[in-house]
Amino acid sequence: MDIQRINPTEKWSDVVVFNKMAHFVEVPEDDSTDMTGQVEQIFAQAEEMLASVNSDKSRILSVTIYITDFANMDALNQAWINWFPAGSAPSRACVKAELAKPSYLVEMAFVAATK
Repeated sequence: MDIQRINPTEKWSDVVVFNKMAHFVEVPEDDSTDMTGQVEQIFAQAEEMLASVNSDKSRILSVTIYITDFANMDALNQAWINWFPAGSAPSRACVKAELAKPSYLVEMAFVAATK
């Protein structure tokens, strides 16, 4: 099976697909917003990436969430509940981490099934 790399650069690809599984990472484009704003941006970007590989948010299998402050968990969880269709929440892990840019509050790594 071939590996498909969408928009590859020297440092990363927007999405990598292998064996009908899409892998991608999102960070907020506007890092001046609060946690809710950053999570909502990531989800909007994720929808674009999913569409680019013929998938959607109901097909997300797993998300690893990197968060800088667990005090923001309530905002993260509310946005999460609002975004996923009922009964389709994937497995997830939340890890407290220092992110590449100090103004990032959250970063998410997604794995999704393609159609």
